Amino acid sequence: MKSSFCSSDILLPTNVDYKKWSVIACDQFTSDRQYWDRVQAATAGAKSTFNMVFPEIDLENNPKERIASIAQAMESNYLTDTFRTYPNAFVYVERTLLNGAIRPGIVGMVDLEQYHYDPSKKPAIGATEQTVLERVPPRIAVRREAMLEFPHIILFCNDAANKLLQPVSAIKDSLPLLYDFDLMEGGGHISGWLISGEHTVSLQQQIDNYQSNAVGTAFLVADGNHSLVTAKCWYEELKEKNPDVDLSEHPARYALVELENILDPSISFEPIHRVIFDTDPEKLIADMAAISSEAGCEVPWCIGDRKGSIRIDVPKGQLPVAVLQNFLDKWLSENAGRIDYIHDTDAVEAFAKQENTVGLLLPVFDKTELFEFGASGKILPRKTFSLGHSREKRYYLEGRKIK
Repeated sequence: MKSSFCSSDILLPTNVDYKKWSVIACDQFTSDRQYWDRVQAATAGAKSTFNMVFPEIDLENNPKERIASIAQAMESNYLTDTFRTYPNAFVYVERTLLNGAIRPGIVGMVDLEQYHYDPSKKPAIGATEQTVLERVPPRIAVRREAMLEFPHIILFCNDAANKLLQPVSAIKDSLPLLYDFDLMEGGGHISGWLISGEHTVSLQQQIDNYQSNAVGTAFLVADGNHSLVTAKCWYEELKEKNPDVDLSEHPARYALVELENILDPSISFEPIHRVIFDTDPEKLIADMAAISSEAGCEVPWCIGDRKGSIRIDVPKGQLPVAVLQNFLDKWLSENAGRIDYIHDTDAVEAFAKQENTVGLLLPVFDKTELFEFGASGKILPRKTFSLGHSREKRYYLEGRKIK
């Protein structure tokens, strides 16, 4: 059995200001221009992953020019010895969250031959949420030209015995410390230790044992689903265009991720709320009566300074987020409006103060149900849960050569 999650040749920068180097996942703060303006100002003139990723807030602004700039920045950094390569390695990561909890993880790479976003394929590595294929082409366009990857993908294992992360945590003080710094924009603190040599061999054995004993899907994508879909699609594209070439060991077959244990107490699921801009808020709330029920799930709403709630009917076997999303998709196909997915309640309430805007607050999804849900062959609606708050998302840090 080939390992689904394994060690990699990992790139880390040398002689950089890590606080400027490491920026948050590109799919965050998609309606907060000021956040990304501050990041751009803070990283100006510095070596930074900001120059090598494409924030989603800018996807419609000169994409060809930005993609070319990303490719050039990657090549320039790689060829000017910005990076040191750690061969056949993992990185043990500890992220200190805003509440003081420490979220452990292991950076390595996944085999895309063992991943699929369609749960009916029963892959060893499965998706958790519905894939919106329309979001993939611009990401593939970036990856086609890129020689490096910097992931914000987080993968879950369901390790009740904690045999993967806990043994590494116990010996971290004997491992080489790679980085230790505060993340920008109030993102908390992060530290990373090198796992190499005999420690790599030992950890790989534990990972393989875990996978061989797993019933059904061994790993689930926790965050960055569309980024992993992008890596998969680009690899399949390469195989299709090169039918006579053996790509079994091509670096595009793999993608760098961070593995975390869903059962770790530091891991919390937060709801992802909906904000509809440029719409008729009163009509939307009134039309929600079509899915309302006195005994249904409460969905609070906010418009300007006003707040209220409506109870929506949730048939047995469905989730409130699915019922609401299906309604919003249909409603927005017939009415004016633009939807965005916002992680924090205070941000929703702030956006809702804008003219022609309404915020809808969703309940949280229970993390203990995720692997059971995945084992059933089902997949969650898009944007069902968030791994912590928006500032607790993964920051770009480690890299890998993909060409």
